[in-house]
Amino acid sequence: MAGSMVRIKPQLRIVLIYVILAWTWVFFSDRLLFSLGYDEHTLSMLHSAKAGFYVLCTGILLYWLIGRDMKRLDRLNHLLLTGNEQSLRALVSAMDIRHKETRDHSERVMRMTVALARLAGLDGDALRHVRFGALLHDIGKLALPDAILIKPGPLDAEEMAIMRTHPTLGRNLLMRTAFLRPAIDIPYAHHERWDGAGYPRGLRGEEIPLAARIFSVVDVWDALSFPRVYKPAWPESDVLDYLRRAAGSQLDPQVVALFLQHYDELKAIALDERTAD
Repeated sequence: MAGSMVRIKPQLRIVLIYVILAWTWVFFSDRLLFSLGYDEHTLSMLHSAKAGFYVLCTGILLYWLIGRDMKRLDRLNHLLLTGNEQSLRALVSAMDIRHKETRDHSERVMRMTVALARLAGLDGDALRHVRFGALLHDIGKLALPDAILIKPGPLDAEEMAIMRTHPTLGRNLLMRTAFLRPAIDIPYAHHERWDGAGYPRGLRGEEIPLAARIFSVVDVWDALSFPRVYKPAWPESDVLDYLRRAAGSQLDPQVVALFLQHYDELKAIALDERTAD
């Protein structure tokens, strides 16, 4: 019996439990009242009290049954999101290897971006979208040739034009997956500039989504702080000086100020793999 009840749809199970208990209550409580031999007026009062008690008890029962199923659905959704994120991390790790990025690049910028976004006041779903967007910021590069991605020297004009298509390619890829659509702000807009000279849309100032403005600061820090195929790592002091100079031109000055104010904390989170979850 227990096995068959488990296979019943949750909403049908709730209705069956409710109907069975309601019928049982009405049947036995009516017979009990009539067996007591009260007059008509007293029976009417008792029936009203019985009905009120019934409504209260069934309301509590429905609240418990629905709450139990909602918690079960929440657990399943969490497992689904966790599984999706693990799959995305595996994809991104392979992508970093292909791009010859520094070890843990995408995970590192994701950790730092989420921490900075939290300091900027984002939470809940917005923070989860930042998490996925940061992790997948360069997903559009999957469509670019290795000759451009890992070229040891500077790109020529034609190669640069191809490279600059990757935000749009990334947006198009993510739009194909419903649960990733809200995360497109970072992949699509992280190469926009505060002064409007960025790409692909030439957005300016607060036209750029906040998530992308937050990520851009982290991405610049990471790009300069770690070696790439085309350059060595910069000294930390030079990296921080560059961020200060870029505030108000390339980068959102308020986000840069927040980043520098909490720099030691953010750096520790970025470099600590235990904060990934």
